[in-house]
Amino acid sequence: MPPDSELETFTYEDFGVGIRWIAEQLIERDWIPDVILGVVRGGLFVSTAIAYALDIKHVRHVNVEFYTDAGETLPEPVLIGQPPYLADLGGKRVLVADDVADTGATLQFVRAMLPDDAIVHVAVLYEKPGTTYNPDIAWRSTDRWIRFPWIQVPPLRVEAAGRSSV
Repeated sequence: MPPDSELETFTYEDFGVGIRWIAEQLIERDWIPDVILGVVRGGLFVSTAIAYALDIKHVRHVNVEFYTDAGETLPEPVLIGQPPYLADLGGKRVLVADDVADTGATLQFVRAMLPDDAIVHVAVLYEKPGTTYNPDIAWRSTDRWIRFPWIQVPPLRVEAAGRSSV
């Protein structure tokens, strides 16, 4: 984990403001999704909150692993568990929601899972300047590592076992 001086601190208050802003952007653009697809893990919070803000009941998720620790990734994103059924989303407005567009690899991976004729927009709380997948909506931009309030550092089970998380 980078030192605190290199972190962007994101609070639950920021979360509420950011989600509200994203929802307002979608309304202003007259682009209300038929379904919201959250990228687990961080995008699960984002997708659920946007769904509540827009009163959308059709929310799905896809569980993808790419980051293994701060600044450490797998060679490429991988799907965890069973592939979600997404074929019925062809022709529908699909909002892919995640916490951050960092390298862009995860968002590219998820987009490739959706039908070609799905009308896809991506909304994130943060985008990084070097991302290879520019989201349609991003609340903030930073080149720093982001400490989200739902992330315990180190994870409690790692700490309890007396191991380092790095």
